[in-house]
Parts: sequence; structure tokens; C-alpha cells
Amino acid sequence: MGKFTGDSKKLLEYVGGRENIAAVSHCVTRMRFVLNNPSKADTKAIESLPSAKGTFTQAGQFQVIIGNEVSTFYNDFAEVAGIEGVSKDAVKKAAMQNQTLLQRIMSSLAEIFAPLIPAIIVGGLILGFRNIIGEIALFDGGTKTLTQISVFWAGINSFLWLIGEAVFHFLPVCIVWSITKKMGTTQALGIVLGITLVSPQLLNAYSVATTAAAEIPKWNFGLFQVDMIGYQAQVLPAVLAGFTLVYLERFFRKICPAVISMIVVPFFSLLISVAVAHGILGPIGWKIGAVISDCVNAGLTSPFKGVFAGVFGFFYAPLVITGLHHMSNAIDLQLIADFGGTTLWPMIALSNIAQGSAVLAMILLQKNDAKAKEVSVPACISCYLGVTEPAMFGVNLKYGFPFICGMAGSAVGAVLSVVSGIKANAIGVGGIPGILSIQPRYMGIFAVAMGLVILIPFCLTYAIGRKKGVGSSREERTEDRAENVPEDRAEKREDARNQPVRELKAYVSGEVIPMERVPDQVFASGALGGGVAIKPEDGILRAPADGLVAVVMEESLHACGLVLDNGMELLLHIGLDTVEMKGDGFRAFVKPGDRVKAGDELIAFDRDKIGRAGHSDMVIMVLTNPGRAGDINWQTGRRVRAFADAVAVINGAV
Repeated sequence: MGKFTGDSKKLLEYVGGRENIAAVSHCVTRMRFVLNNPSKADTKAIESLPSAKGTFTQAGQFQVIIGNEVSTFYNDFAEVAGIEGVSKDAVKKAAMQNQTLLQRIMSSLAEIFAPLIPAIIVGGLILGFRNIIGEIALFDGGTKTLTQISVFWAGINSFLWLIGEAVFHFLPVCIVWSITKKMGTTQALGIVLGITLVSPQLLNAYSVATTAAAEIPKWNFGLFQVDMIGYQAQVLPAVLAGFTLVYLERFFRKICPAVISMIVVPFFSLLISVAVAHGILGPIGWKIGAVISDCVNAGLTSPFKGVFAGVFGFFYAPLVITGLHHMSNAIDLQLIADFGGTTLWPMIALSNIAQGSAVLAMILLQKNDAKAKEVSVPACISCYLGVTEPAMFGVNLKYGFPFICGMAGSAVGAVLSVVSGIKANAIGVGGIPGILSIQPRYMGIFAVAMGLVILIPFCLTYAIGRKKGVGSSREERTEDRAENVPEDRAEKREDARNQPVRELKAYVSGEVIPMERVPDQVFASGALGGGVAIKPEDGILRAPADGLVAVVMEESLHACGLVLDNGMELLLHIGLDTVEMKGDGFRAFVKPGDRVKAGDELIAFDRDKIGRAGHSDMVIMVLTNPGRAGDINWQTGRRVRAFADAVAVINGAV
């Protein structure tokens, strides 16, 4: 009988039995199911299991968070269920049965725009700052702006436009690059194609509306002419052009002999895609984008705009769960290009704040529950800064009613926003700093809307939580960590818990970021524990402190677990979804049971291969068990050198 046999039998029952499982696999922390009928899964019962830390559904997969002993759990489950596991690729393919065509399209769009979000956020913040110094008349009796009275700030305003223009005017370059990266084709060709869409030789897209048709420059080919129009800030023309390049390159690679493919494939792929982009798809994409933005703008300006806003504000948070919210990025950018501002983005910012306010009420309700606050406090902060997944998955959806209260507050704020005509100049951070993206004349009323989405969800959540008795007694898990130590390692772990650990060294060189900024909801929510992530500059994972190697992922080699000399247990995870690479580009220097010193090499990984496979190479360290450590101060927001700098300082180390 295995360690998790009992829980495995219950999990099999709770997911609807063997006949409801189309496929199952696991990664380093989660069991991944494709269920024939997802509605049969009893999530409440599953989350009550001592070994389960939570559940969620993503991309057609029902995932159960187990932690760093998931491989042991998986083996016991496979034996109990009598099901042979499959690869993660097979699971993803099988998961398509649970996705509609729209969901598959939205999933693809999400993967295209996700890498662009940091740049778009930076651009939005910069444009917002330029609003404040260059548009709001605060001086000389409200008649002059800061840039009008100061040469220095006028220079800053002009300089910052260099970045704002690069982000938004040249957005098609980023979009086409992202498409080629996602589809695994030549990214350099994508960049070149994107540049042809915004070339200075073309009439700027912003000047088309004010230029007479006869004055628009043209390429004259004798038999026909093509307008020389640029597609600055346009989304759909870039998307259509990018996919054209991808499928042309795939086609020519398939039919072209290998000896001449280096010349033939890029030449014909790029030449044809540029011609088609400017002659056919660019104008079509422009028109489709204009129609979409016109329809959305009509809904936001019609006599029924209050109803439209209320519905959107209420249901935006559930859209985040499905991933469909990424489509709003494209619509926002199109609205900005066509109408000089977007009414959609302010509602999104308000929805994020509303979910954070619900978490804030949960923090107050659970003020005596230190374990709950380990998740809720960072989740609230990240939500107010525009990242909602930790708040929603880690707190609000777990309890249910805070999520609904946040939706209700969001609906009220959205109605006020749209009825007041609030517009944003750009897409910025979607939380409280989002006010920087709002057009200056609307900042005051937007601040009022922000007040509503802070107050309403907070009061509703607190009142309902008090009625339900939340926080009246500390919620404890029935899982006893001590019982989960495998017998064959128990003696070694006990011997290891003799020396104090005062700090955790950088395990790779690079920029340290907070856990809540990791673009994976399980890590970001803190469901597995606190920690940090590093954007690596090298390809060697090192031990952050002295300890024992508890586990190394056998096939994929992308993660390992350590037990330190004070009983702390760490999970070190290289990249996101890198389990799909099946060990290609990874080499382990250690095995379970090995003793390591701080700075010892654990795993080598090829960052270029990870990038070409379409994955993030971010390296994550999760504290899955604090052991006897004191308070931990995570050192984030700076660049560190492997083994030379600390990423965590342990106060009261024992």
C-alpha cells in the first residue's frame, strides 16, 4: 500500500471515476486531468483531501495541486485507477475536446499578447506620466502645465515619448515577432515583416483619416496600384500578416530540399508575406479592426451604455478565469488607434481593484490567521497593482463569496465609469496605478469610481464573512507534514536539522522578482508556499544553502527539491511548462539523497532551447516547508550574482 493510496482512491471517486478520465499526467507540482465530463468533478471534496492544496481548470485541463511529492502521488493514483499515464503533450491534445473553437482562438491570442504585456504596461505608465506633466494645467492659476513653465520637464516629456512611440506606434513589430515565436518559426523574419508594416516610407496610419484619397502615396505596378499605408498601432493587420508568414515558412520548409532551404525558405516566405500583407491582408485587417472597435464603441456610447457597462464590469473577473480577457487587449488597442482613447480599459482597472478590495476584507476577517495572511496579503498587493490571479485563485474563489462581492463592486464602478465617459489614453497597470493612464479631465471622476470599488466589495465581503463566521477560528489543514516524510529519508532529514541557515543564496544570476509576479497562477497565488523567482542570466542552477537533495524530476530534469539543514524544504523549478521538453536541454549533476553545499551545481539548462520551445526560462524557488526557520525577508527587485548575493535573509534562524 502506497503512501497516498487512500487519498488516491478518494480522488478517483471525486473526479467522477475511471470512466470520466480521458487522460492524466503530472508536472512537478500538479496532477493534470482531462475529464470527459468536467462537471462531475467534486472540487470541494477534492480540496478537502489532506494531500490536495487546491484545484483549478485551465486550457481544458482539470488540475489538482499536490506539491513536490506529486510524482509519488501520481504513481499511487495510477496503480489505484489502473490507468496508464500519458505525456503532457498528449494531455494538452486531449484537453482540446473540452475547449470550444472560441476558447482555442482566445488561448492562442493570449499566448501571443502575454509576452507583450510588460512593454504595454511600461508604455501606458509613461503616457500616463506625460499626461500629468504635459496635459494638466496646475500652475499660474490653472492656465499652464508643468512642461510649459519648466524647460527640464519639457525635455523629460519629449524624451519619454521616445519610449511611448516605440511601444505603441511600433506595436505590429512586437506582435509579428510574438506570433513567430509562439509558432516556432524564424523570429528574425517576423521582426523584418513587422518593420515593413511601420516603415517611415509609408503614410503614417494616424495621418490616413486626414489625407485625401488622391494624395495617398502608392506603389504603381502598371496593372494595379497598392496604397503605401503604414499600420502603426494596428493589431489585426499585424496578426494576419504574422500568421501568413508562419504558414508560408512551414509550407516552403516542407517542399524545399534541405540543401537550398537556407536561401529559398526565408526569401519566398518573407517576400510573399510582405506583398500579401500590404496588398490584401493589411486593408482587410484594418477594416475588420475598425468594425470591431466601432461595435464596442457603439455599445459604450449608446443609450444602453449603462447596461453594457454593468454586464461587462460584473463578468470581467470570470473572463480572467477562462483566459478570454486577453482579447480585450486587442480591442483596447484598436479603440485607442481609432478613437484616441478607450473606455474599456478603465472598467478593467476597476475590476482588478474590486477583487483586491474583497481580499482586503478577508485579511481583516482572518487577522489572527498567520497562514491565511501568507497568501492573502501579497495577493491583495498584487491585485491592487493589476495582477488579479493570485487574489482570485488563492483567496476569492476559494471562499466563493468574496469573488461575487468583487464582481458586484466592479459592476457599479463600471457603470459610473462609462456613464461619465471616462477614457484612457493607453493600457497601463490595471490596478490603482491605472489612474495614470486615464485622460486628465477624467481623473477626478475615476478616483471616485476607484473609491466605490474599494468600499463596496470590502463592506460586502466583510459583512458576509462575519455572518459566515470566517476568521472566528483558525482554519487548519488536516495534513501533518511530519507524517509526509518518506521513511527512507526520515533519518537523514532529522540529522540535517542541526545547523542554522541564516540566508538563502542566489541560485542563478539575474533579476529577482516577487513570487506574485510569476505568470503562473499556482506559484503566484502562494498555494505551494512563498518564495522568489529570478530571470536568469546564466544556465546553471545552484544550491542556495547546505542540505540534502530530496527529489530530482527523473524524465524532465527541470526541477528538484532540497531539504536544508534547518528543516526547510525548497522546490527549485526551472522555467514554466518546461516539463514538456522531456529533459531536452537539461542535465542533472545530483540525484536524490546527495549531500550538497551552498553554491554546488544542481542542474544545467539551455536557455536558448527553452526560448525556442516557447517557454519562459524564469527560475522559481518555493519554500514548501519553513521548518524551524524564523521570519524570512525575501530580497526582490534587484540583480543578484549566483552564490555571491542573498535572495532571502532568515531572521531568528535556528
